[in-house]
Amino acid sequence: MTHVVTDSCIRCRYTDCVDVCPVDCFREGPNMLVIDPDECIDCAVCIPECPVEAIYAEEDVPAGQEQFTALNAELTKIWPSITRAKEALPDADEWAEVKDKLEHLQR
Repeated sequence: MTHVVTDSCIRCRYTDCVDVCPVDCFREGPNMLVIDPDECIDCAVCIPECPVEAIYAEEDVPAGQEQFTALNAELTKIWPSITRAKEALPDADEWAEVKDKLEHLQR
């Protein structure tokens, strides 16, 4: 089992989760983070750290966001590892409550 970063992370990219990850399974894209399913050890320490509640256990991914499981697996192959927290995107707070942001994902 793994954890999955979902829609809420897009255009925010808060990195609070990165600092608590014991295995460095996060990958950083232009405007979102994803979790490498091969690295994730299912410890769940990242879930409460996410200020926009974007991280779920694979079996708990909300209805309508199931495509993010495959998307995380796909993007971890091309995005670099991130091991330390950094500033969120400049307009992250404006996007934090926006829903259905997949069309804004930058690859």
